[in-house]
Amino acid sequence: MREAKFYKTLGQEKVRCNLCPHLCIIEPGERGICGVRKNLDGHLKTENYGLVSAIHFDPVEKKPLYHFFPGKSILSFGSIGCNFTCGFCQNCDISQTTVDDYPWLNHYSIDQILNIAFSDDSSVGIAYTYNEPTIYFEFMFDIAREIEKARLRNVMISNGFITEEPLDELLPHIDAFNIDLKSFRNEFYKEQSGARLKPVKETLKKIRAAGKHLEITNLVIPTLNDQRDTFHEMLAWIRDELGEETILHLSRYFPAYQMTIPATPREVLNELYEIARSYLPFTYMGNINSDHGSDTFCPSCNNLLIERSGYSVRITGINENGDCSRCGMKVFKYYKK
Repeated sequence: MREAKFYKTLGQEKVRCNLCPHLCIIEPGERGICGVRKNLDGHLKTENYGLVSAIHFDPVEKKPLYHFFPGKSILSFGSIGCNFTCGFCQNCDISQTTVDDYPWLNHYSIDQILNIAFSDDSSVGIAYTYNEPTIYFEFMFDIAREIEKARLRNVMISNGFITEEPLDELLPHIDAFNIDLKSFRNEFYKEQSGARLKPVKETLKKIRAAGKHLEITNLVIPTLNDQRDTFHEMLAWIRDELGEETILHLSRYFPAYQMTIPATPREVLNELYEIARSYLPFTYMGNINSDHGSDTFCPSCNNLLIERSGYSVRITGINENGDCSRCGMKVFKYYKK
């Protein structure tokens, strides 16, 4: 447990957490919405500092990141808690819990995590993932600075619901983001996730303005966020505000946690994929047992650059600089043979 950053003391030992846009006002002895930032005698503590629920090496494509060192591995770890309350969460066992209710946490020092990260020569760094990394900000930040010193890479897989000050402090140390854009309607965020859309859009714009590598995931849930007009609106915003080179992952939903809506029909995902490609050439389909929609083609000459089957990657059309081997177009800024 550590002193949390980004909070203000109020009267009667209350505190206001300023880490995410919920701006929780927390009574003594209580926790914020995230379940892991607790008011102890008028001081906000982060209860999950150093506490890890899962840690292991993954293909970087599993994050998903398709344009960030393709074919390489990355050390991934997470803790517990989340500042969203999504009824469809597929990691609900670690996201919708507290340190009191999850007995399988293991304590890791920063040195222990660094030693694991350095143990695999094929790994490009660390991914902060599994549960929402914003709410273990202090632990992530301390590790990220050490990873940066070692000239490895930091990756954040996030819902993007973070306030401006902590994001500005974090941005210089994070190389790549995958942000979950759950819908392009505020009503969805409010009703399904207990949050708001606008702060997520602001996070996406700040990441792009900072020149960081950015990929976006949109989980397609039938009847909730697959309306075609809203989908077109989201794609146009991404293209116009973030750039048509933005990588988009359309992920197939399956029933999980509290949600029983049937899985996304394949034909719906295929249709949305074709629509998205007319806006964003680097669109992919995920969480589906099909290789269709997973390959990377050069948007200039249609050369097959990367062929993917699950998390197996075969690089076919990229030179040593990450450019298309046929026309020379720069496609992969982050690439290593």
